[in-house]
Amino acid sequence: MASTDIAFSPSVKAVQERRGSRAAYARLEQNGGWDTKIDAVLAKFIAGLRSFYLATASKDGQPYVQHRGGPPGFLRVIDETTLAFADFAGNRQYVTTGNLAENPRAMLFLMDYQHRRRVKIWGQARVVEDDPELIARLFPEDYRARPEAAILFTVEAWDANCPQHIPQLLFVEDVAAAIDVLEKRIAALEAENARLRGAMA
Repeated sequence: MASTDIAFSPSVKAVQERRGSRAAYARLEQNGGWDTKIDAVLAKFIAGLRSFYLATASKDGQPYVQHRGGPPGFLRVIDETTLAFADFAGNRQYVTTGNLAENPRAMLFLMDYQHRRRVKIWGQARVVEDDPELIARLFPEDYRARPEAAILFTVEAWDANCPQHIPQLLFVEDVAAAIDVLEKRIAALEAENARLRGAMA
């Protein structure tokens, strides 16, 4: 069984065959398929994330996608097959928690809009509510939120996509910092210009 089989069901492969991409993906499968362990490149990518999307489904297959956000590093790499993060209190609907209680299948969709990169991670997740030490360890220092639980995600396969159709978005604080540097440079140049003009008068 290839790691790509987690996404490429017989129905998917039939569509790939009909639309002309099956041969290319068959070669990928022959070469080992998608990665199944977190390598150094993926770990570095994850460490810089400020948000991601978590997809789950009920036992009946009803899908649900939830946005998760926090400071860089809030999604932690525990080992080469495990990710974890603190589950912050939110709107108290608990759809993700309820879904995982009856269906552990889950997916992470990681987006880096700034550099137009995305990574899809398939696996299984579980909610841990009775381990305060783990929850405290995963909670970002000085972050304004209240943790209710921890979510552990076991990686089964992952794939990085091309940047096609990803809009480039920048964080407000990064733009403000860049503008501040430019404004200080402009002020310094204007001061230097004024000094030279005075010397020539």
